[in-house]
Amino acid sequence: MEFTISKEEMLEGMHKMNSFGTRLTGSKGHTDFIGWLKSEIAMMDIPIFSDPFYFRRWEEKCSSIEIVDGDEKINVPVSSAYPYSGETSAEGITEELVYIDGIKDIPKTKGKIAVFNVANINFLPSEIAFDKRTSYPENVVLEKKYEGPVITSFVQCFYGIVSKLTNAKAVILIWKGLHDDCVKGQYLSFIADYQGIPMLWVGESDGNKLIEAAKENKKVRFVLEAEIEEKAFTESFYCIIKGKNQKECVIVNTHTDGTNCVEENGPIALLQLMKNMKNQPLERTHIFVFTTGHFRLPHFEDIRTGAFQSASRWLAMHRELWDGKDNHFKCVANLTIEHLGCKEWRDVDGEYKYTCKPEVELVYTGNKFVDKLYIDTVKDRKNIRTMTLRGHNALHFGEGQNFFTMRIPEISLVPAPYYLCVVSDTHEMEKFDIDLMTEQTETFAKLIEKIEHISAKELGKSDFYSLVKAKSVSGGKDFSLKGLAEKISETIKK
Repeated sequence: MEFTISKEEMLEGMHKMNSFGTRLTGSKGHTDFIGWLKSEIAMMDIPIFSDPFYFRRWEEKCSSIEIVDGDEKINVPVSSAYPYSGETSAEGITEELVYIDGIKDIPKTKGKIAVFNVANINFLPSEIAFDKRTSYPENVVLEKKYEGPVITSFVQCFYGIVSKLTNAKAVILIWKGLHDDCVKGQYLSFIADYQGIPMLWVGESDGNKLIEAAKENKKVRFVLEAEIEEKAFTESFYCIIKGKNQKECVIVNTHTDGTNCVEENGPIALLQLMKNMKNQPLERTHIFVFTTGHFRLPHFEDIRTGAFQSASRWLAMHRELWDGKDNHFKCVANLTIEHLGCKEWRDVDGEYKYTCKPEVELVYTGNKFVDKLYIDTVKDRKNIRTMTLRGHNALHFGEGQNFFTMRIPEISLVPAPYYLCVVSDTHEMEKFDIDLMTEQTETFAKLIEKIEHISAKELGKSDFYSLVKAKSVSGGKDFSLKGLAEKISETIKK
């Protein structure tokens, strides 16, 4: 099997994807992007099968915060709106601010606008979330404390519920301990269901003005207008390239909704793989899956296949393509491709900037056999910082998770840069590396070729999640129950 991955075609595809704008689930940009992907595949003469969905779509139209000080109105820049939180009229809400400095202050929010500090989650050891298998080169490590805007918003997603219970009118969330440039435009948290109370994010520097205003019992005018579409259309789709073996298949998947140029550019890589494979003699059938709903997970998760990701809905709907029962296809391997070409950006000496390194490639591997397969495949790469992981403590990021829970041996690329969920005018292209994306796509092309010649028995099944005990991802001691107890004790003392 011969692959020629075209960097030029992928870069052209990236610019085309960006031309549709932000591609939040079911938005016009998302729908137009899916239409373009399907037209590109149709030109390859590859059949397309579509799964339509309808859901209640929420999208911010405009937002603002003004401190009302007598006749003076002081604008406070908004970092972003909290997705699916709630909405106001065009006039907004003008009420007194209440700063929540502890549990005792929460009842004071009735009929007012609550202000919360949301501190960067930087006290949990990374081994709570990650269990390392291998790294290449060997000196690749993650931060000792798992942190950043995504995990912080995921863990601290209860402010809306708390404020709604106390009958607050609105909520302002202040990022604490993260650079203002890092948090601007973050579309977070996207794992929560509709909150029923409007919420806005503000950076720490501007947030301090709000805290001072709250201490002086000042009012703010809070505006969060949103577009609501009760029966918005979206779709997942998949394509089948047949091989000689009509009993076994390999599933290659990604999702189509996203916020910027890396989230999600997996479909651009899949187009290259399909273009190369469509006329080649294949041993196994290959199924390429493009799911929707990654940015509306509460609606698209399906508990029948372990929930967690939008792929769970596709797996639940199409057991005939993977579960191996009766005359169904048996999926012998899964390749999940997300977030290619990420540069590493961090807060360095007070400036949020490029560290001159690629973001660490987090790659989940289903078992030791496919782990070695992946590591052996990347050793000839020029630009490589990769760490392979096992699903750990029921945590597994990215759309490969549900293949893992269904015991399908996976290799899932899911780098997690701080800017992953940022909506911006540049689409974050200044943080993107087309050469790195090309190398990563070539890696998956080689994996497809290798898997063609490996039996289902050798590929095996994915392991179960590991629990508590984890091989260190930060270069320190491996994690254990004793280590967990020590960390909890240290946190309590602090």
